[in-house]
Amino acid sequence: MAGLISLVLLGLLIAYIVLKPSRYNGHTTGKGVPVHILVLGDIGRSPRMTYHALSIAKHGGKVKLIGYLGMYSSVHTRQSHSPTPHIETSPHPDILTNPNITLIPLPTPPSRPPSVPFLLFAPIKVIFQILHLSYLLLYLLPPSAWLLVQNPPSIPTLAIASLTSYLRNSHLIIDWHNYGWTILSSTKGPSHPFVSLSKIYETYLGRLGSHHLTVTNAMARQLRAAPYSIPPHKPMITVHDRPAAIFQPILSPNARNEALDKIIFPSGREYYRALVSGKMKLLVSSTSWTPDEDFSLLLSALTMYAARPDAVPILALITGKGPQKEYYDDKIDALVKEGKLPNVRIATLFLPFEDYARLLACADLGVCLHMSSSGVDLPMKVVDMFGAGLPVVAYGGYESFGELVKEGVNGRGFETGEELAGVLGELLKPEGENELKHLKKGAVEEGRRRWDEEWDGTVGRLMGFVEESS
Repeated sequence: MAGLISLVLLGLLIAYIVLKPSRYNGHTTGKGVPVHILVLGDIGRSPRMTYHALSIAKHGGKVKLIGYLGMYSSVHTRQSHSPTPHIETSPHPDILTNPNITLIPLPTPPSRPPSVPFLLFAPIKVIFQILHLSYLLLYLLPPSAWLLVQNPPSIPTLAIASLTSYLRNSHLIIDWHNYGWTILSSTKGPSHPFVSLSKIYETYLGRLGSHHLTVTNAMARQLRAAPYSIPPHKPMITVHDRPAAIFQPILSPNARNEALDKIIFPSGREYYRALVSGKMKLLVSSTSWTPDEDFSLLLSALTMYAARPDAVPILALITGKGPQKEYYDDKIDALVKEGKLPNVRIATLFLPFEDYARLLACADLGVCLHMSSSGVDLPMKVVDMFGAGLPVVAYGGYESFGELVKEGVNGRGFETGEELAGVLGELLKPEGENELKHLKKGAVEEGRRRWDEEWDGTVGRLMGFVEESS
């Protein structure tokens, strides 16, 4: 695979010699500065890169936001077993109306047929992406002062972004959300040959960025050390994820009731009165249905919780989509048929951005299953929950956990299904009401620092959109 991709890159170099893309020679700070943001993923599911785009546009930058658009998922309600119409994943509404932002949709790469091995199909997908991204970034789009890319995915993003920034005289900012090779290791196993190649590729090409952003202080420390060894003369800034303005607490009971009335799905109407009266608790978890978010932890915890004689009824809404969703849908069905989830109702769904924000503000407790393949990233979903004033129970078995969730202040941690079941029992019973209120107060406080404040003091100054004295 490496040899094939090397031939493709050599072909691109020859094409450059023949066609020679234009280079950027304009100013790099202030209003009107062109910025390209590359998301080799669904823009609607990339909030951090969306917020970068909105912040740059707010300060007068001209943004071209490049990524995939329009993916679909069904809403399926456990207990009723009735699907509802598909809902589209759309970008943040402000992205669609901002005159300083232009969306550049990428064609969806081919999907791997089940009969084709990963090692045979992967080069085809990567070559497809290399050819299209190269043509787009080197020739179709005008040059930009800045090229901001999300990592992961690192293949082929880092190679194409490095080549583009060098040939077109753009500053390359790598926004490190996690490491591609550790995510691959969690799905393919650490001994898989592609994992080793991916690690070498990512650690080498990662050094080519002229500026680096990280989501945690722990990640910044790690990137300076081996095997990444990003040199000290290249700026590296920790930009903690912060909630956007759309995530706001709902503190009035009447306002919560009105919001619930608007967003509760048709098959969940029977639970509305119980939720409003407090006889049933609303639990929300957002998952990507991938191995780094072990949904079996929550499922086993809910099963153990349901077996408690004093269990307060729960409506658990699980939002998101991903490769393991159907597998767990079937497991939930089986548990329901076996009568192992009394007093617990589970629904899986995907919501538009605005409704998701309202749902978080209406919930009693959020659950985060993110396990961190690298140990040094943090889940954006917890940030959104805090923005909505929602206390969180989160998996806490990794290094950077304490940078976001403060035990007993804005949330609680767990590492096993038994621990999660115990925490749910403590917080949701009537005797746990005061602790839940205390955690909610901490969540509201944590959510006060917003993205604009975080961005202006870090990335805004780095890119010259915000003066040092401001």
